[in-house]
Amino acid sequence: MRARLAVLAAATFLAGAANAATIYPLDRAKILVGSPFDFKVELDQVYDAADIDVTVNGKAYADVFGHEAEFVSDEKGKDDASLGSALILRDLSLASAGDYTVSVKAGDAEEKTVNWTVYNTPSVAKAKNVIFFLGDGLSVAHRTAARIMSKGMTEGKADGRLAMDDIPPAAFIGTSSTHSIATDSANTMSAYMTGHKTRVNALGVYADRTPASQDDPKVETIAEALRRQTGKSIGVVSTAEIEDATPAAIVAHTRLRGDKADIVGMFYEVQPDVILGGGSAYFLKSDVPGSKRKDDKDYIQMFTDAGYTVAIDAASLEDAAKNNAGKILGLFHTGNMDTKLDRSFLKKGTVEKFPDQPGLVEMTETAIDRLSQNKDGFFLMVEGASIDKMSHPMDWDRAVVDTIEFDQAIAKAVEFAKSNPDTLIVVTGDHTHGVSLIGTIDDNVEADEMREKVMTYDDAGFPDYADTDGDGYPDKIDVDRRFAIFSNNFPDYYETFRPKMDGPFEPSIKGENGEYVANEQYKDVPGAVLRVGNLPKNADTAVHAVDDIVLQATGPGSEGFSGYMEQSDVYEVLADAFALGTSQKAGQ
Repeated sequence: MRARLAVLAAATFLAGAANAATIYPLDRAKILVGSPFDFKVELDQVYDAADIDVTVNGKAYADVFGHEAEFVSDEKGKDDASLGSALILRDLSLASAGDYTVSVKAGDAEEKTVNWTVYNTPSVAKAKNVIFFLGDGLSVAHRTAARIMSKGMTEGKADGRLAMDDIPPAAFIGTSSTHSIATDSANTMSAYMTGHKTRVNALGVYADRTPASQDDPKVETIAEALRRQTGKSIGVVSTAEIEDATPAAIVAHTRLRGDKADIVGMFYEVQPDVILGGGSAYFLKSDVPGSKRKDDKDYIQMFTDAGYTVAIDAASLEDAAKNNAGKILGLFHTGNMDTKLDRSFLKKGTVEKFPDQPGLVEMTETAIDRLSQNKDGFFLMVEGASIDKMSHPMDWDRAVVDTIEFDQAIAKAVEFAKSNPDTLIVVTGDHTHGVSLIGTIDDNVEADEMREKVMTYDDAGFPDYADTDGDGYPDKIDVDRRFAIFSNNFPDYYETFRPKMDGPFEPSIKGENGEYVANEQYKDVPGAVLRVGNLPKNADTAVHAVDDIVLQATGPGSEGFSGYMEQSDVYEVLADAFALGTSQKAGQ
């Protein structure tokens, strides 16, 4: 028996060794014809170059790719540790559509085969414009709550519809990353904007084994493809820092989404025509108060010299729009912009420091107006960032109000598309949260404990939010009968069963031992209940869920979305709508 186990163990080891090589792009990659990407082979042992054999469809790879790869005898990892040999070929592109089988054999120990599909697109674009709405963390519960809070409900029927309610659901999107069933904004948005899945925290690259964050194998982003193949304008709008994962995915190539100072440089290289959001701290020269740069680059001046009108608040953005400014860079906060609830109603958060921030609706309207002046059309990405940023700390009222604002921005695009039917509108999220709307919390119920005021089933009735001024937002959120919304995952925290009127919720804080503990700021709120977390103690907020997300689409090209799709499949539909396989530049 022992001998048989030894043989089995040896066989298992050899089987693992035979698959030790890694090839980028990964197996089942889909690659747009002519789109530049980096090819890399990683081997777990050190070899002589002559001992490595790479073929493509049975032919020597250099004959198919047109170039020899750089041979790295021994890549180095952290602390100069040996990683093994590697082959790297930058800026490769494939001119012919079809199936490609790439095989690697190194000595007698390592081999690997991957299959790629190289696809083309129609020679004529289906859509002149694409407006891509990304509700960060947008879950079904957010939509449901936003509809009821904004429109009301009578006898079980909604009293109105959201703008997104009239955009047909087109597909379920799987969100997993290359190394995990879970995802983050970087992986999913990068997949949307490149057609390649990647690892959590990565943007526009396949995350390789080397410690440097910006030497990983690159893939082309949609902004780069548009610059290469078309004369279309590009816009990026977000309520987050513009260098944050979602907006950064339009232009960025880095293994680490936290490379925000460098991501500003990547925006400068591509130069989208309209850039609106927060994050000015990474544009400012290091000697300017509030700057988060460590160098002397002044990107505000650099963008100005490149022909941009710089807006710093709602008033200057309005002036730029009225004056028909060309390219616009709007930076309205040093960090993430405040939520709609804080900006317009409660005046909490950092609104006192940044009192004149424009909203997502105003930014979207300005971007559409400016970009639509290009006769060749445009691509615009709009992110409602704080749906996610407020769902992490389980600040549901702020998340839902921001969902309403996100929907009102969608309404502006729908209005534009009515007179511009050659516009494809896509509405989706990048991941979900473990959030559910289960009923109401009724302060009129007499009970000693707040949890006894949580009403479910028939007892839930309807919340009493009101919108007397007709702006689509509730007149107040701290009503007597309000939503009961909870997360299925959480750190230790005090559940107060109430809106957070004094500023965004901070459920847990770091304790003396470095672990996160319930924030005692909320301990003495009447009826507060300590909830012992179900997440590890290094978690300070709720986390993303792995659930599929809903994608909705309307307009030319929307028929490409259907059934179950991976995030990376979305890019192929966008490329098809824009005919990115064919150059549309004059004279080409």
